[in-house]
Amino acid sequence: MNRPRVVGILGGMGPAAGADFARLFVQACADHMRALDIPVSDQGFPEHWLAQVPVPDRSTALELPGPGGHQPLDPMLQAMGKLAALGATTVAVACNTAHAWHGQLQERFPQLEVLHVAREVAHTLAARGVREVGLLATEGTYRAGLYDQALRQAGLQCHTPAAEERERLMRGIYEGVKVGNMALARECFTGVAEALAARHGLSTLILGCTEIPLALSAVPGMEALDLVDPAALLAQALAQRAYASA
Repeated sequence: MNRPRVVGILGGMGPAAGADFARLFVQACADHMRALDIPVSDQGFPEHWLAQVPVPDRSTALELPGPGGHQPLDPMLQAMGKLAALGATTVAVACNTAHAWHGQLQERFPQLEVLHVAREVAHTLAARGVREVGLLATEGTYRAGLYDQALRQAGLQCHTPAAEERERLMRGIYEGVKVGNMALARECFTGVAEALAARHGLSTLILGCTEIPLALSAVPGMEALDLVDPAALLAQALAQRAYASA
């Protein structure tokens, strides 16, 4: 087997989500090795670097456009530069809302492939034959339309929560997962997920914020829904790029 390519993960948004993405990536690599009939061993995993950097809140930045210390682009670019210097050839950004700056990250680092989470999700769901989905996400992700275009281009219809439901999601993210109150997070996320699915007759929901799967995926009673974790699909895409030359 040829040596896998070096890849990078831009995390810190928040740190728990970045750490969980690294776990998902290692799991995806092991699955990929098994699929290629490569023995799973410490030496078989690709060199990968996780940049856990403090980044200003992405939703707030989208609400308040304009220059200033509240903008996340500069710290993300600095972290990307470090990953490039470490030899990364492909980078995954472990935050859905941060993909609002995907074009600028890719433009500044043309030597890297910066994966786009919404496109990876859209292509995967379209290949599975899914035609309608619900999207649970941050206000920033909704406002930036990160999933709308990618899903539409892949032939999928996307349903989003009502305004008050979006507020519940944000509460679950910021007052729940980000501060360790998982009970509150599960309550907020479960209520919105069940209401959105019932209202539109959906069986597939995209958990479009890296904090949401941390609290919702293991909730009893949600087994009837296909809860799609974009981070898991992004991790699989990063693993595929790592082994592309293996």
